[in-house]
Order: sequence, then structure tokens, then C-alpha cells
Amino acid sequence: MSTSQVRSMLRSTDQLETLERQLLCPICLEIFTKPVVILPCQHNLCRKCASDIFEASNPYYTSRSGMLPSGGRFRCPSCRHEVVLDRHGVYGLQRNLLVENIIDIYKEEAMRPIKKLDQPMCPEHGEEKINIYCVSCRVPTCSLCKVFGEHKDCQVEPLCNIYTGQKTELNEQVAGLVACNDRRQALISQLEKLCSVIEENGREQQNVINERFDGLLAALEERRRVLLRTVCREQEGRIRRIRDMVSRHSVALHNTSHLVQVALQSIDEPEMAVFLQSSGPLFDRITEACEGEDLEAPEPGYENMDHFSADLEEAEEAIRSITFTSDIEVEEDPEENFNGYDEEQLFNESGEDHSDASEERFQ
Repeated sequence: MSTSQVRSMLRSTDQLETLERQLLCPICLEIFTKPVVILPCQHNLCRKCASDIFEASNPYYTSRSGMLPSGGRFRCPSCRHEVVLDRHGVYGLQRNLLVENIIDIYKEEAMRPIKKLDQPMCPEHGEEKINIYCVSCRVPTCSLCKVFGEHKDCQVEPLCNIYTGQKTELNEQVAGLVACNDRRQALISQLEKLCSVIEENGREQQNVINERFDGLLAALEERRRVLLRTVCREQEGRIRRIRDMVSRHSVALHNTSHLVQVALQSIDEPEMAVFLQSSGPLFDRITEACEGEDLEAPEPGYENMDHFSADLEEAEEAIRSITFTSDIEVEEDPEENFNGYDEEQLFNESGEDHSDASEERFQ
């Protein structure tokens, strides 16, 4: 943009005021004082204001005549971008010659006499210009309103006094707003960091809870194995005893069945002498078999294994009552997933699906 183009744009008071707002330093709230430096974020500052911020952010940085070998840093007051400087400090920042030239043109144009705009007229007295300010009603008005009109009992001041005072007050309020924005931006940064810390701490506690429950599941699995081994040993012992009985009774049954066959053959013997020769020993064997009859059987209810039932009610109640060490209320709503996460998402975030590992232990 050439100098003539800039001058052509500054022909009216509105354009000058618009340009003035663009040329205000965000630190001193005045027109930039040369030299003007441009920051890496493309915002401009007076070099003196930049030096003040830099020295406030780096209190141990020495003057230009005794520079330290390392630079420093500060934040842009407009966008909070961090500006990192070398050992030259703010003197290492590039000057914005374009802005400096525009400032010179602005000052030249501002010195020229500007055609005064038409002053607004009083709505009550159409031919009277508004030239005073009613302090009581806080509205601009005319002299006739003060003498004859509705503001005759009010306190008034010249417009120029109120104009200067309110403009100064507005500048101060703007400065306060800028400072408030800086504080709010710092608070936002702290809150964002706090969110990150909360997320990290939450993940750590989820991992701790998963590890504790993995240990609890391992202890339950080990206890289950112990109880099952006890039941299996008792079951095998009882079956072994019953099968021993079956074996002995099978041998006795075989012997008595053979003895019955021998006795039936002897009964069928037609020769009396032969029959009598074998009947004596046969009677003795039958008598011995009958007298030695052993019909050993297990006691009633021997097959019952109900006394091996495990009492898990108290343990189950204890598990269901597991809670945090601090007084935190735990919501007992299985249908509601906290923070919108379902179970699969929670396991994925914690690193693995612990339910699968638990099922493998119990298989």
C-alpha cells in the first residue's frame, strides 16, 4: 500500500478514529511509540512496552550493556502466544517499518483541520444545539432545557468535561477488561491442565482397582481348587470302598454259585454210595458258606455329599459391599454406565478385558 493510498483513506474523522483504534498498543493503550516491533504471532508492540513485559517476566535478565548469554521469554498480551527471545532480548525483534510509516501519516493527517460535523440538535428545542450534559439524568441536552425545560433543577456540566472524563474512564475500563481477560486466560490454562491431571489420576485408579480385583479373583480361584480337591478326594475314597465291596461280593457270589452247581450235580447222582461219599464234605462246605455269609453294605445315606456344600453367603455379601476407603457413595445401578462409557470401552481404556481373563481362570 502506497503513501498516497493511505492518505486517501484518511479523509474523514471516522476513518481517523478507526485507524487510531488499530494503532493502539495493547500495553500502554496509546498510539504506538516508535520503534514498533512485530512479534512472531504478527502482533505489534512498542519496543519499550515489550521491554517492560520482558523484564517483568525475566527479572534476572540484565540490561543491554550486560546481556546474559541466554535469552528469555514472555507472552503476547493479545493472543497469549509465547515469544522466545535470544540473548539480544527485545532488541532482537524485527521492527515493523510499515506500521511506523502509517503512524507518521496518521499524525500528519490528524494535525490537519477537519471539517466539523453537524452538532446534534435538541429534540425538545429543535433549533438549539446540544451543548451541556445533565449529570442528574445522565443525558446530553441544551441550555434551554436547563433554563426552562425538564432539566432546570438538575446539575449540568459542559460537554467537553464529561466527554474527557468518560473517555478516560472508558480507557481505564478497557484496560481492566484486558487485564481480566489475561487472568481468565491463565485460569483456563490451569483448568485445562487440571482436566489432564484428573484424567491421568482416574486412569491410575482404574488400573489399581483392576489389579486388586485380579488378585481377588486369583484368590477365589485358588480357594475353589482347594475345595474341589477335597470333594474329589472324598468322592474317590467312597467309590473305591464301594467297588471293593462289589469285588468281594462278586468273588463270594462266584464261589456260592459254583457250590450250588456242585450240589445240584450231587443231587442228580443216582448211585447212593457215590452220593454219600460226596454229600458229607458238600454239607460242610455249604454250612461254612452260609455261616460265613458277609453281606457288608454301606451305611444309609453313604451316597449323600450335601455336607460338602460351601457357605458363600457371607463371602458374597462381603464382595458386594466392597467400596472405597473414603466416604464415597457408590451407585448400585447396573443399567447405568458412568460418564456414558459402556463396559467394553472401560476395559479398552484400562488396557485389557479382565472379564475374559477371569473366565479363563475358571475354565
